[in-house]
Amino acid sequence: MPDTQTAKSPAIQLNDVHLTLNSDAGEVNILRGINLNIARGETVGLVGPSGSGKTSMLMVIAGLERATRGEIHVAGQDITHKSEDQLALFRRDHTGIVFQNFHLVPTMTALENVALPLEFAGRKQAFEAAQEQLAAVGLGHRLEHYPGQLSGGEQQRVALARAFVSEPTILLADEPTGNLDGKTGETVMDLLFDLHERKNTTLLLITHAPVLAERCSRILSMSDGNIVSDDVPSPVTA
Repeated sequence: MPDTQTAKSPAIQLNDVHLTLNSDAGEVNILRGINLNIARGETVGLVGPSGSGKTSMLMVIAGLERATRGEIHVAGQDITHKSEDQLALFRRDHTGIVFQNFHLVPTMTALENVALPLEFAGRKQAFEAAQEQLAAVGLGHRLEHYPGQLSGGEQQRVALARAFVSEPTILLADEPTGNLDGKTGETVMDLLFDLHERKNTTLLLITHAPVLAERCSRILSMSDGNIVSDDVPSPVTA
């Protein structure tokens, strides 16, 4: 039975989140007091110039970067002070992450790449579930192919299958079409939103493409480590 409090809480909540990193030139303020609430099942596009803090905010939400100050709640849990081992288990159970550069294991087949998170979780029938997810992204005929034998679009579809195979409550996508041509990128985004609709997964999508951001129910714009606008896209009119 689902936890009532978890079901009612936001999928993502940041309270006064700061991220400061050290460099040869001194301290660099990456995030400057982010406050953000994203509801369960919401799709949010995150836009802004390079260096504005988009990827850093995603990394903090994923627990891959530790905030200097503030509180981070994801999927009903306070992850602010979790240990690295606790964060790894949390990501395994709650989040899917898709990067621009695919991050597939080159010595593993498509099937093995997708089954990997389920094997780490000790899930039975990991390969059966992986095969089903690869079929869902149109790669049922590519199970035994290695990443080097797949096109960029096919590799990104494997990455999507891997992100969704554990049925995460939250999907974080950082420029998932950045290395793809326009037509292939559109196909990948169609798959991304189709998977979101079927599972009601909360989606945070970083993109430089306005047309992709406008497919989301909400658009956040970042500049210099701050969220400077929070808008609902205008409906398309004939």
